[in-house]
Amino acid sequence: MAKTRRRASGFRRAPGSRNGVYRIGWLIGRAILWFVAVSVIWVLAYRFVPPPVTITMLGDLAGGHSITKDWMPLSQMDRTVARAAIAGEDAKFCTHNGFDRSAIEAAWKRNARGGKHIRGGSTISQQTAKNAFLWQGGGFFRKGLEAWFTVLIEQLWGKPRIMEVYLNIAETGIGTYGVNAGSQRYFHHDASRMTPNEAARIIAVLPLPKKREASVPAGYTRRYGGAIAARAGVVRREDMDGCLG
Repeated sequence: MAKTRRRASGFRRAPGSRNGVYRIGWLIGRAILWFVAVSVIWVLAYRFVPPPVTITMLGDLAGGHSITKDWMPLSQMDRTVARAAIAGEDAKFCTHNGFDRSAIEAAWKRNARGGKHIRGGSTISQQTAKNAFLWQGGGFFRKGLEAWFTVLIEQLWGKPRIMEVYLNIAETGIGTYGVNAGSQRYFHHDASRMTPNEAARIIAVLPLPKKREASVPAGYTRRYGGAIAARAGVVRREDMDGCLG
């Protein structure tokens, strides 16, 4: 009889357990909806307003570094800068939907072989999503968020705005953000007039901006900058930057 009562008692507690599961599910669903809504509003705001600060910039401030940035609209930048970015970072920028699977696979295979210079397969869109909304570093969670924000900016911004934000918030030196600030730092003039070699050198700095110098590049940075300058000519001739207007 006691066993029967214990079973009956357990059976009576089951509805409460189910309610607890439902409540947890409801809270998770609500959190997801809030995240989606906030992230969409955030992305829409940055479609019209320059990102005032990024997590990477805050990290520099926390480390005791000052920050130099000087926003310049894409329409005012020398076109050689965008061409160099496409040549050096994302040759399929105008044709992909935010992700370049072949580049990701190629980067994984290349890095698996080892070597001094490790390169990722991220597109300019992915890098922009990371730089504008997230933090540096890897991990599946951060990469998942990066993918989500990449989809959003591709859908809500369009290619010209993605390139504009990318060229204005990418780190181009210690405490220096954006191509315009980088051009003033390295070449003592703004980004409205840049030679192909100057543009290529700044883009060559982007993978390791705290360790590379654009004004007097040496070794790998000089060779990589030269390769970017050559490929930028191909970008111009084949209209690979046509999506920028």
